[in-house]
Amino acid sequence: MMNHLGIDVSVKNIPELDPGFIPLAQFNRAFLAGADKPLDVAVERSNGQVAVWHVKIHSDPALAGADEYYVERVIKTMLWMYGGFRVYIAGSDELVEKMKVHYSAQGRQAFDWDYMANVFEHPFEIIACDKVPEENSDPKAIGRHLDGCRIGFDAGGSDRKVSAVIDGEPVFSEEVVWFPKINSDPDYHYEGIVAALKSAAAKMPRVDAVGVSSAGVYIDNRTMNASLFLQVPKDLFDAKVKDIYIRAITDTFGDVPYIVANDGDVSALAGAMNLGENNVLGIAMGTSEAVGYVDAQGRVTGWLNELAFVPVDASPDAMRDEWSGDIGCGVKYFSQDAVIKLAPAAGIQLDESLSPAEKLKVVQKLLSEGSEAAEKIYQSIGVYLGHSLALYHGYYGFKYAQLQGRVMSGRGGDIILDTAKAVLADEYPAVAQAIDASLPDEKARRVGQSVAAASLPEIVK
Repeated sequence: MMNHLGIDVSVKNIPELDPGFIPLAQFNRAFLAGADKPLDVAVERSNGQVAVWHVKIHSDPALAGADEYYVERVIKTMLWMYGGFRVYIAGSDELVEKMKVHYSAQGRQAFDWDYMANVFEHPFEIIACDKVPEENSDPKAIGRHLDGCRIGFDAGGSDRKVSAVIDGEPVFSEEVVWFPKINSDPDYHYEGIVAALKSAAAKMPRVDAVGVSSAGVYIDNRTMNASLFLQVPKDLFDAKVKDIYIRAITDTFGDVPYIVANDGDVSALAGAMNLGENNVLGIAMGTSEAVGYVDAQGRVTGWLNELAFVPVDASPDAMRDEWSGDIGCGVKYFSQDAVIKLAPAAGIQLDESLSPAEKLKVVQKLLSEGSEAAEKIYQSIGVYLGHSLALYHGYYGFKYAQLQGRVMSGRGGDIILDTAKAVLADEYPAVAQAIDASLPDEKARRVGQSVAAASLPEIVK
């Protein structure tokens, strides 16, 4: 039993290498068990889309600190799950004022306040109201179009991949190392994208459509924010990066159908296509945690799904993310950062001169050689994942979870998945019965993300 902010939290499965971990899923469960006062929270994004959560807080003033923490985490989760620039709260004017302090230029969540304002090009606001707006979403059925001659382009942080796809069959694939995160000249990125597109086009008689999978936030095919362009100054970002994929495609091929989508959504779409199912949450654990969701009707929601910045750990001593400045968020639990974070606790010292990807390879090699210390790292990540799949299921209600990425490769992925399933069965049996979590099979590896990206646009005949 753990106590956090006056809430007694029962946890049976604790990661051996991170004994301070307080799964947010169990904290929320314990918090809501004693909550008795309704509170509604809505997040509004572009085009009038609104997401609404109906939650509860406590009447007991002794738990005001727990209420403040819980509501701040709810807002944080909704912002990074859905995206939005305006938050409505009905049920507590006092908490509204506290949230305005947290989400402000000088507040604890100044990063989120600034990020959302920039992405949605609108000042960030928190508003008290008697009744929150009604839910309004605009999911779109994109992808699964396999007719014609298509290009699928996947922009990663360390390599770029492109495929030529004819009637659903990849006839050419190429992977090229590039360094987008350390280049400040947007022409470097543009030329790399165009080179990839031309390379694939040369393998087909014509180009009917282009689909792009890229890390970052994309609205109407425009780049609103992406770590790929981290070093590009804001003036050049606005002038040359916001429409970089649009320009690259139209400059090269003229007026062809195209769609630019977040890589997490394309990953989920690839999983759905390979499973032949819908209601799929895709989680890729690599440089970061990339997540996408295909709903029960086979549609991409248009939400951010940036679960890398959604909290999963309620511990006040949780590891801090260097980019957002927040603690306890998914990026430090479901990426190569998690492996690196846990290595010292396992007694594994990693050479600091190595890159994060190289450090991961060191641990993977140790695991392949039978290292028990390395095995404990993957078991601990599996415990994280078991608790967090229950948390994510409460948000999405998904049926299938596809787990992929470098961290999930090889024997380590099997250990993580097996451990997660054991945690779910032990602490969240209803969720364990409701979901099917798996690693991609050989078919998924063959078809892959590039074909899913190529399938994004519809060719209108």
